[in-house]
Amino acid sequence: MRCTYIPESKSGSDTSGVNVKGVIHWVSAAHALPAEVRLYDRLFTVEDLSKGEDDFRKYLNPDSLKVLNVFAEPALAEATLTDRFQFMRIGYFCLDSDSTKDKLVFNRTVTLRDMWAKEKKG
Repeated sequence: MRCTYIPESKSGSDTSGVNVKGVIHWVSAAHALPAEVRLYDRLFTVEDLSKGEDDFRKYLNPDSLKVLNVFAEPALAEATLTDRFQFMRIGYFCLDSDSTKDKLVFNRTVTLRDMWAKEKKG
């Protein structure tokens, strides 16, 4: 990987005048906390089940839940059930009641893009 560090380009305070093509975000492995992230997607593969002629089970989305094991910022150890977070370019998340001090679990509540709109255009 080739990259350039531009300290003046910090998000929200860019004074560099450089138009960057990408940004890398990372968490220190030495200080990170293990966490489980649950990515929920739509339950069905069609938007309107009433238009289906068959049994609704035929339209169940096998990818409606993806579970990722990730590393999280240490500050998330202080999260409560009422807190909400935006995880980089993935969506908004909340702490799950399954969480313990040894294992944080976060559920995606909202994605950052509308998948139905994308499919209608394509």
